[in-house]
Formats: sequence, C-alpha cells, structure tokens
Amino acid sequence: MRFDVLTLFPELFAPFLQAGVTRRAYESGQVQVQLWNPRDFAEGNYRRVDDRPFGGGPGMVMMAEPLARALATVRAARGDDGAPVLLFSPIGERLDHAGVERWGAGPGAILVCGRYEGIDQRFIDRFVDVQLSLGDFVLSGGEIPAMALLDAVARLQPGVLGDEGSHQADSFNPALDGLLDCPHYTRPEVWDGVAAPAELLSGHHAQIERWRRDQRLALTAARRPELLDAARSAGRLSRADEALLAKLGKKHL
Repeated sequence: MRFDVLTLFPELFAPFLQAGVTRRAYESGQVQVQLWNPRDFAEGNYRRVDDRPFGGGPGMVMMAEPLARALATVRAARGDDGAPVLLFSPIGERLDHAGVERWGAGPGAILVCGRYEGIDQRFIDRFVDVQLSLGDFVLSGGEIPAMALLDAVARLQPGVLGDEGSHQADSFNPALDGLLDCPHYTRPEVWDGVAAPAELLSGHHAQIERWRRDQRLALTAARRPELLDAARSAGRLSRADEALLAKLGKKHL
C-alpha cells in the first residue's frame, strides 16, 4: 500500500520512518510513504503557501492553489488510482481500531497535513474525501496524526512485529472482543516489595488466561464501560465473564 503525505515539514518524518519496529514495514515496501511539500508547488520567490484569513482574525490560512498543484502531481505519480484524500482535522471522525484496520487493508491514501489556522475550505470541499481526528484536542499540524495513522497501519502488516500474535492482544482488537488489554509484568518476580501476580507465575495456562480475561473485563468496566456494553450486545461475554462483572459490581454498591 502507498501513502502520499502533503506536508510543509517533510523533515519531521525522516526519523519516524527509520526508527522502531515499524521501520520494517517501510523498508520492505509493505507500506510505501512518499512526502510532498506544497511549498515546492507555490509561486513567487518566497514560495508562499499561506495568507491572511478573509474577514480578519488571528493566524494564517493555507492557500488552496499550492495544495491543488501538489495533489495533481501526486495523483499523476500514483497513476490516478482513485486513492482517497484524507485530511486530519479536529472536526473529523474519530480514528479507532476498526478504522486503522480498514486503512491497513486497503491500497493506501493521500494524507493532507494542515497547518496554521487551517486550509482554505474550497480545497477541502473539492478534494477531501475523509476527515479524521485523533481526539477532542487541537495540534499545531497534521503531521503527528499522519504519523499515528502510519504507525498503526504499519504494525498490522505481516512480519513487522516480532511476534505475529502481538497486535492480536492489543486493546480494542476483535480478538479480545474489543476490550482493553490486561496489565503486564516481567522480571524480577518481586520489585520494590511488590510481587507479580501469582497466577502469572503458576505455569497453569488456563489459570493465566482466566486471570488476563478477568483483568481485561475489570479494566474495561472501570475505564471504558461503553466497550463492555458493545461486547455484551454482540454476545461476546461468557457466563464466567458475567459472573466476574456481577461480582465487581457488588463491590461498588
């Protein structure tokens, strides 16, 4: 799959693409990333890509024309394959695990990283297919959300993680019924006077899995009860799960 990124700061992506376990996806070509600077498509000696907002107000607005020229070049380089144009914006739909899986199973996309107060709405209306948000907060640009999407997509690709089952045990994964992941422990068995859970040291696989399931249920009930409701509605909770949740509920009465 291929992701083309329109960004005024392509240098931010170099260390990201070359470090960590996900670099395997980029080095192997499983996830191809091409960077394009709209400033290279601007006119004039100063290669201006922004201007003051009509109607007044603080900040600057990215101009439509340099972005449109950059996009046209990207489409030509991709062979005009109809790749969707994705803009990172606070008003976009919330990116979640299901969304990452969809992007990770497709041909890729063209990612537009806004800056300043935003992008001229006329460019958005004409070219943008999807707007995505990481959450209810504002960043200085779309580069960090773009990296977040690329990282999440890259780690789903075969051979990228050391253990093929690693991402199957992640929070929100359907393999865990959409629940939060459980706590994890490693050596030493006792650290700063606190012992790791006896269940994890027992060597009893069924007991270990039951402990992990109970922890996932308890954490999800405490932190993200809506995920628990979704799992229940989908019929993913067993009698043992419901018994544990009922017991937890009584403790809080």
